[in-house]
Amino acid sequence: MSTDRSPARRRFPLSLRRHPVPWEGQRPTWRDARPSVIAQALKRAQSSPSGNWYVVGATQDVRSDLPLSRTVAGEEVVVWRDSEGRLVAGPGICPHLGAPLGDSPVRCGNLVCHWHGLALTGAPFAGWEPLPVHDDGLLVWVRLDTVGGEAPLAAPVVPTRPALTAALSAVYTSSGRCEPEDIVANRLDPWHGAWFHPYSFVDLTVLDAGEDTSHGVADEDGFAVDVSFKLAGRLVVPVRAVFTAPEPRTVVMRITEGEGEGSVVETHATPLGADDRGMPRTVVIEAIVAASGRRGFAAARAAAPLMRPLMRAAAGRLWRDDLAYAERRWQLRSTGRFPG
Repeated sequence: MSTDRSPARRRFPLSLRRHPVPWEGQRPTWRDARPSVIAQALKRAQSSPSGNWYVVGATQDVRSDLPLSRTVAGEEVVVWRDSEGRLVAGPGICPHLGAPLGDSPVRCGNLVCHWHGLALTGAPFAGWEPLPVHDDGLLVWVRLDTVGGEAPLAAPVVPTRPALTAALSAVYTSSGRCEPEDIVANRLDPWHGAWFHPYSFVDLTVLDAGEDTSHGVADEDGFAVDVSFKLAGRLVVPVRAVFTAPEPRTVVMRITEGEGEGSVVETHATPLGADDRGMPRTVVIEAIVAASGRRGFAAARAAAPLMRPLMRAAAGRLWRDDLAYAERRWQLRSTGRFPG
């Protein structure tokens, strides 16, 4: 991809591919996608501190009448807002007779158990203890020290984003039979993009895998990529993106050059626990935060209620493929057949 930063290029971010390459004619990437490189990037991500914080959902999912509920590594968790609008989090099991608090309503800031009417204010009660909770403006995090087992941090490691007030954002959620490391490994393999997702990406080149910082990779766990997003026919949007892993269960793709510079896609992987067949399940909570300095972007932001479903649909199409990729990886790992 050309790195020309001329005024003309900045005015016209779209490109017309003159000589489109058929899917089977593109350069193979398997030699570059070395298992050892991906494994080392995954190892570095897993060694980063999380402070025992887990993403449990989107801020907008915390409604005034119902709690946000999530199972994290087998632990039931509920999050709601008290009478002053502050977030409250705690175990999702009623301390009276074990009712599922995720099914209970919120009334006047209290979580009222639907079995016998026990009202929890968010203060400790009969062995029920609140959990540290954090709202970063887009996502809700809960700290589970008994699950994470790390030294706790006062706040989660939240990636740097464009200002939400000037951005267009959406959150996509899906789940699969795998572990968080399979999701993270998938995102730390940018080489599969144009092969596995030809409907979205073309002309993909990995510039470096953390060996240097000349392409905008600030840390050794990063990958700098030149890629074009497909719009229609031969019309594409070429960008440079950098993938980094700021903590064990998060991978961030940030556009560093091209249209939408500064925009990010955050992929968060939260373990749910084993299903009824004993298979691990992980939820993917992906935050897309798009920004642009172009005048027309204000119109896109004004149309956010219409744009968000489209953004979630685009993420969903990619994740239908990538979850199959992650599930396959876990299946092979769990049976000792994973290559490398």
